[in-house]
Amino acid sequence: MRRTTLHHFRLPGLTAILFSPLFFSPAWAQSDAQSLPIPAKVAPAQALHLETAIRLALSANPELAAAGHGLQAAEGARIQAGLLPNPSLSVLVEDTRDKANRTTTVQIDQPIETGGKRAARMALADRGQEVAAAGLAARRLALRAEVTGAFFDVLAAQQRVRQAEELLGLAQGARRAASQRVAAGKISPVEETRAGLAEAAVRVDLAQAKGALSVARQALSALWGDSAPHFGWAEGRMDVLPVMLSPEEMEKRLQTSPAMTLARAEADRAGALARLERARRIGDVTLSLGSKRAEELGRNQMLVGLSVPLPLFDRNQGNVIEATQLADRARDELAATEIRLLTEATQTHERLRVSVLEAETLQREILPGAQGAYEAASKGFALGKFSFLEVLDAQRTFFEAQSQYLRALADAHRAAAELDRVLGAPIPTSPQTTIAPGSTI
Repeated sequence: MRRTTLHHFRLPGLTAILFSPLFFSPAWAQSDAQSLPIPAKVAPAQALHLETAIRLALSANPELAAAGHGLQAAEGARIQAGLLPNPSLSVLVEDTRDKANRTTTVQIDQPIETGGKRAARMALADRGQEVAAAGLAARRLALRAEVTGAFFDVLAAQQRVRQAEELLGLAQGARRAASQRVAAGKISPVEETRAGLAEAAVRVDLAQAKGALSVARQALSALWGDSAPHFGWAEGRMDVLPVMLSPEEMEKRLQTSPAMTLARAEADRAGALARLERARRIGDVTLSLGSKRAEELGRNQMLVGLSVPLPLFDRNQGNVIEATQLADRARDELAATEIRLLTEATQTHERLRVSVLEAETLQREILPGAQGAYEAASKGFALGKFSFLEVLDAQRTFFEAQSQYLRALADAHRAAAELDRVLGAPIPTSPQTTIAPGSTI
């Protein structure tokens, strides 16, 4: 299992950016949300956790609600498929003008299905229910993946805003220090101008980061139908990285994924339709039973009849050919779906592996070095050993490394959420982050 260590970086006069202290595991996204209470709308000053966001989306997402209505419609089709055909009642009166010669016939006709049509029709409706249920499960899992990705986008955007605010504080401190050194005649006024320009650039970056955060919050709240975000902030951890899966484990989970289940259900439904069309080649018979009253004879006569269609021209041959070809197409699509999902899972897993490797490399090697270089440049500038340009360069390198680390973490969690959608099973995470000895939170 993988471990990652989150160091606490300290900057001169300011505290380095920390991630939120809550522990998060994407495995929650696989729990049955229906067994959990539906939360109310998140208050504007309230923190939003991932599990709450998932439950809100599962309870209020319009597309998921539409898929639920589709399943209910399939249940109605199953009820209808099991019903027997209705009988018909007919009354025939001959010679309505002369009652003495009038003949009245009352007859009931009952169609009788042959060739196993009713059983084939019910089997087709059962397959339709399976397709609707598999489609609903796939949509639920896709929605979980969307919520997870959007939630981590918000987390990452919040961290970028904090980084920009931290950088702005450093830029303001550097500008004040440059002003003091200019006033003392130790450096050129050009250095103060450069410090002011650097501060203005950071303010622009902060505005852009706040705009990106607003967009990310809007995209997340839209998943449960809110036109505007009503939560205070997203709360979770990004430094708990997913664990890599073996190819054998991925293929095993893929076979039971909702997408594969849906493709199999579609193939089974197409096969059931072909069997129903073949059963319809045999015509239904009609049994007739009635009574005939002949006034001229003064007595009633019992009528019994049987009607059998002659399949001379229409033997349902066209529908049989169409349904058979559709069944063949569904089987080919099933094979294509398996290949596509395996390819998609492999590519997504590779993205996850690269993102995790990048995050671990940045956290272990690049971030400590960038922090050390920045601290050395800051101290050297205070002692007059380095120019302000060197301080800016070291500062930019350090914060770019932090931004790259944050981006790698976000990419890893998005890839894990996508794998969760494709494989239909939670992607495990490493144990809770170990803090380096001597660090403080």
